[in-house]
Amino acid sequence: MALLLSGCSTEEVLRFGWPKGITPQAEQMMDLWTGSVIAALAVGVFVWGLIFWAVIRYRKKSDELPVQTRFNLPIEILYTAVPFLIIAVLFYYTAIVQTYVDKQKANPDVTVSVVAFKWNWQFLYPEELDTERQPIGTVGSTEEIPVLVVPTGQRIRFVETSNDVIHSFWVPALLFKRDVVPGRTNSFEATINPGEEGAYVGRCAELCGTYHANMNFELRAVTPEKFDQFIEAKKTGASTHDALQQIGESPVATTTTPFNTDRTARTPS
Repeated sequence: MALLLSGCSTEEVLRFGWPKGITPQAEQMMDLWTGSVIAALAVGVFVWGLIFWAVIRYRKKSDELPVQTRFNLPIEILYTAVPFLIIAVLFYYTAIVQTYVDKQKANPDVTVSVVAFKWNWQFLYPEELDTERQPIGTVGSTEEIPVLVVPTGQRIRFVETSNDVIHSFWVPALLFKRDVVPGRTNSFEATINPGEEGAYVGRCAELCGTYHANMNFELRAVTPEKFDQFIEAKKTGASTHDALQQIGESPVATTTTPFNTDRTARTPS
């Protein structure tokens, strides 16, 4: 174990396998995970200690039958009360973190409308209108992966709707996903930490049909200054491709690629 842990940083060790997130919400979930694992290890070490102590202390020394006792009331109270206390504490902190992750403010900095359909995504900024007074946005196709551009350091509300079946909006780096259900509007909020600018793959996490596995998108986190420039470029009629180029970003998705729609193509043997 010492050799294995020597290859990890302190932060990695304390994550206990929990992946690194890019939001304060992800950090809160990591803290809950770390505390839960430490509590589980403490209970495990205590139980293992009792087992080994009983094995050694009460090992067979002769053929004489040991003193028989029917019950031990203090011990029974202890192993009933302690597990209840542990569960109550874990429930308390789980409720706190869940409330924090699900919390939505009255006035988020940015609102994004997420529209899912078989088998792609449309992203709109309902508060930002183009020259024709229509919300600006981008829509994916079989030839183009849709890129959702968002700023870092600002509160973002994702408002989800579906045109057909149940999908699920999932960006693994957010460590969070929420189903997109037809006939119902779901939403959640997140803030991407400053300094976490970059491209993050997004996927549908709900089996929704034939091309579910290819229903990908990309979350592009940029600085607030670049985001404002991107929005202004879109307002003047620029495509997402051109607007990304104008702010010095890759005009196409870099984390995933469109799938081959040619059903007649044959894989070489």
